Formats: sequence, structure tokens, C-alpha cells
Amino acid sequence: MHEIAIIGASGYTGAELLRLCASHPDFDVVVATGETKAGTAVADLYPSLAAHYPNLTYSPADPAAADGCDVAFLGLPHGASQTLVPELLGRVGHVVDLAADFRLRDAALYPAWYGEDHEVPALLDEAVYGLPELFRVGLAGARLVAAAGCYPTAASLALAPFMRAGAIETAGIIVDAASGVSGAGRPPKPNTTFCAVDEDYTAYGLTDHRHTPEIEQSIATLADGTTVSGVSVLFTPHLAPMNRGILATCYARPVDGGLDTDGAMAILSDFYADEPFVVVDERSPSTKATLGSNTAHLTARVDPRTGLLLAICAIDNLVKGASGQAVQCANAVLGLDETTGLSTIGVYP
Repeated sequence: MHEIAIIGASGYTGAELLRLCASHPDFDVVVATGETKAGTAVADLYPSLAAHYPNLTYSPADPAAADGCDVAFLGLPHGASQTLVPELLGRVGHVVDLAADFRLRDAALYPAWYGEDHEVPALLDEAVYGLPELFRVGLAGARLVAAAGCYPTAASLALAPFMRAGAIETAGIIVDAASGVSGAGRPPKPNTTFCAVDEDYTAYGLTDHRHTPEIEQSIATLADGTTVSGVSVLFTPHLAPMNRGILATCYARPVDGGLDTDGAMAILSDFYADEPFVVVDERSPSTKATLGSNTAHLTARVDPRTGLLLAICAIDNLVKGASGQAVQCANAVLGLDETTGLSTIGVYP
């Protein structure tokens, strides 16, 4: 049994980690921190977790509390992990960070997209990007894993197979993606209250959303770690009036027009043939089909009129887009089967 610490367990990703770890046969959560909820019972904040955690209480975010744990998951706001990770690496076996603090390889991108310099840029070279379907090599035994972001996961799963096949042009890629409100986190915000979100659908982060360079980095990186030059993505996220889910609709131009729908579907099917958490089908993906599961649903078309490739991916933003992805990465790090403790089946209705 592996002892698990969840640092930042009071937010939605932390609660999802607690839910997933509860059904994991090899994980035992011994520490759950929540700085603003210290002293609060987990079952009081999330009654849905009461059956498995009747006596667990949120503790202050003290790195010493995680001493000796096999894995520490970090579900913290951006920037907080940079301060905490250097200390945790000497206290726990492995760190899996759900924030963006260690996802980008180029430290110069952080001030450009996140508005501040990276505090520990030397660790960027050590951090392994946590999207197993694309970057499995390097996960086994890794000390530090930067789990992929929710939007980049959906966009990368849709586009990377075509980029690696050399089937699409590197420039002019467009990603339109919609997320459920849980992607904005648990703390209330004026634009995420029920009255603000209900019966509304809005685009945000126009031309400057911070997930843009992560998407570009992910789809530009090939299986051998080399990168394709000239990759550029116009990414526009949208807020949809639903609790969970991401639907990414991605557009790219095939190289020399040499791709049709059958060929596009074959590329996806062949690429993900052995991946338990990917469904490739002619059906148009649905966010509700992914609810509660760690599975991504994918399809593709080539429009004969415009010549454009259309690739669509649906995921649950809190599972494959965050906490499920983190558990899958932790499984790989520890040498466990990646599917351990994770469902491929969504909850419906």
C-alpha cells in the first residue's frame, strides 16, 4: 500500500483526487491539506466523500506533514507549487503537480504567459510532462511529474497524432474548446455564480490564454522528444453552463491536401489502438459520455469543401483533465498498471 498526501485537497481537483484514491486498491490517503479549510472535516465540506473518509480532517499546508509519503499530489493555484516542490522532493518519493508550474520547458514563457518569472527554473528540465498517451517514456520512477492541463490534454490528444504523422501543417492551427464551470475552481467568482453562468455561453482569454504555449509545446513534441518547428495555435476557450467536461474542436490544414476522412480516422485509430483511456469512433464526442471517467472520446473529419481537418475530443475536465490524469501518471511512476483505480466508463445520465 502506497501512502498518499494530497496538498491542496479542498478544491475540486483535490476532492476528485480523494474520490479516485478511495477506490484505488494501492493508495492510502494519510494527509489532506487545505489551508483555508484547516480543521474542517472532509465529510463536512464534501458529504459525497463521507463514506470513505468519515474521520479525515483538512490540515494546514505544512510540507513536513507529507514526510515519508510515496506520492504527494499538489492541487494548488498556479505559483504555489514552485515554492513547495523543492522542499517536498526531499521528503516524499514522488511529486505529481496538477498546476502549470512545471509544464513548460522554456522558463522564458512563464513571465510572458503567467506574468512572473519562474522561481526554480532548474527543475523544469527534470519535470516529466504528464500525458501518458503521448509522453509515457520518462514517467517510470520520475521524481517530479507536471500533469498536463485540461484544455491542453483535449487539444493534444486530438492533434498530436496528425502532427506526428506529418499529416498537417504546423501553422494556422485553431482550437476552440468549451469547459464546464468546475474548471474555474471552487472559490466563488463573479463570472462563475449560478446566475452568471446559467443560460450563458461565453468566450474568454481571447488570443492570450495561458494554456496556449502548453498546447503548442505538446503537439510540437514528437515521440523521441524532438520538436517540430513553426507550430502555432490560436486557442479560444469558452465557458459552458455545465458542471464538468471539455469539448475541444480543433482545425488544421492537411499537408498538400493529402488526407481524407477515412485516412484521418485511421491515423487516430492506429495511434490509440492500445490505449485503454481513448475511444476513437465516428460518433461525435459528448462531454456527458465522459462524466466521471478517465476516458477521452475522439473523432475526426476532413471537409472536402474547405480541405480542413476537424478533430474533436471530449474529456471530463476533473478526471482525464486533472485528477484522473494525475492518478494515471502516479500509477506509471510507481510501476503499477496505469488503469488501476480509474474508470473507463462514464456516469449516465
